Amino acid sequence: MENKTENAYSIKDLLLLLWSHLLIIIVITFCGGFAAFAYTKLMMPLQYSSHITMYVQSYTGISESAADINNITNSKQLVNTYMEVLKDDAVLNAVGDMLLTQYDVNELSRYIKVENTGKVSPSEIKSTLSISSVQDTSAVKIVSTTLNPKLSADICNDLTKVAPKYVEDAVGVGSINTIDQAKVYPSPVAPSALKNTLIGMAIALFIIVFIVFAIDYFDNTIKDPDVISQRYKKAIIGEIQEFGSSKKKKGKKAKHRYESRGLLTEKNVPFNVIESYKTIRANILFTAADSDRKVIAVSSPAPSEGKSTTSANLAIALAQTGSSVLLIDADMRKPVQHRTFRVKNNEGLSTLIIKKSFLDKSIKKNVISNLDLLTAGPIPPNPSELLASESFKKLLEQFTEMYDYVIIDIPPINVVSDAMVIKDYISGLVLVIRYGQTTNEALTNCMKQIELAQANVLGFVMNDVYHKHGASYYKYKYKKYGYGYSYGYKYGRDPEEEKAEDENAD
Repeated sequence: MENKTENAYSIKDLLLLLWSHLLIIIVITFCGGFAAFAYTKLMMPLQYSSHITMYVQSYTGISESAADINNITNSKQLVNTYMEVLKDDAVLNAVGDMLLTQYDVNELSRYIKVENTGKVSPSEIKSTLSISSVQDTSAVKIVSTTLNPKLSADICNDLTKVAPKYVEDAVGVGSINTIDQAKVYPSPVAPSALKNTLIGMAIALFIIVFIVFAIDYFDNTIKDPDVISQRYKKAIIGEIQEFGSSKKKKGKKAKHRYESRGLLTEKNVPFNVIESYKTIRANILFTAADSDRKVIAVSSPAPSEGKSTTSANLAIALAQTGSSVLLIDADMRKPVQHRTFRVKNNEGLSTLIIKKSFLDKSIKKNVISNLDLLTAGPIPPNPSELLASESFKKLLEQFTEMYDYVIIDIPPINVVSDAMVIKDYISGLVLVIRYGQTTNEALTNCMKQIELAQANVLGFVMNDVYHKHGASYYKYKYKKYGYGYSYGYKYGRDPEEEKAEDENAD
């Protein structure tokens, strides 16, 4: 759902979106229910009800003809009028006055509001009452609900005592009678913990679903590989899921923490990950088949999108075919390949370019079968100038004679211009993008720079994707490797950190 103007939501999209957030939806829904339950039990006061029924007659006294249908019909017609009389302020004032004779003011104020004048307002009495007619009868049902069961019964009874006089004065005909008194019911009628819990769950569910939809709608990160492929007219040559985990080197002398870099040679690599890299390998070989130079650069629009891991695994996948492969860490600002393969970085690309080291000592042979590694070397103050130099060009020409394939790990394109300065030396560029992290703006800016430089893009590799298998999607999450790029570079690194890495390197 990456571009809502181009891709409308379908029912399937909505269901898949909800399914992908099912755990958080369930958790938030139950949290809402629990919060409502706790609030009901701890904060809401108990309420008690009592009720009484009043019967309307259209005449005074008892008729000698009790079966007279006209009397009953007339009584029904008077019900609505009598109900309005019962709600009149004069009637309710009379009820309030009676309550003040039955209760101490301080006691009464604990359950209903008593004004500064010492009176109970009609609106306060009315808020405790529910007056309704009983269908198909001439009866009026009065229900009072307060914080005290006895008070609820007293309000009902007091209303029946004062009502006949006001009904007679207002209407002049008929009468209103009761045959019993309102009783005190000690069991609370509210609040209902079950009802409030269900309401809380429903509200929480609505809120979290709305938030999920809103976040997804306004999310401007890349999520649909097909849209990216169509927009930039470049193929998605692979999609990679998460694998690898943080590991800590054990032992008393181990002071530096190493991370699994998610290499194909590590144990427990999922089968579908291996197949994904084989697919990437095949697609790249096919795309670059017409190029004289088998030199492939791997970059990304921004940091932390998996380009270094992709570079290493692409080199491994090519080496597994029996081809001789050289992996070059040309990211001389924040090199990681020496840590990935756990080798020393005293000499490397930077020292080779300025001729401060020799080729045979700078290249780490057979870090994996058929794969050699040229680390970045000590961090120089001018990486872009070194990559643009004639010396680097001659090194690449030499490497193409020595190896079947050369893979170059270069910095993110939106951060520095290193990728563009070597565009004439390579067969093409593989661009790594990350599901849910790379933004459309970042990729657009990246592609503008590539177009301006007239560099050749072989295709996109997408990390951290929802991969479709039949009717289901599985979320892939690449581990963040802490790339640490920023627009304000610090070329120097902590000497103690470098020393620890070299001491612990295999």
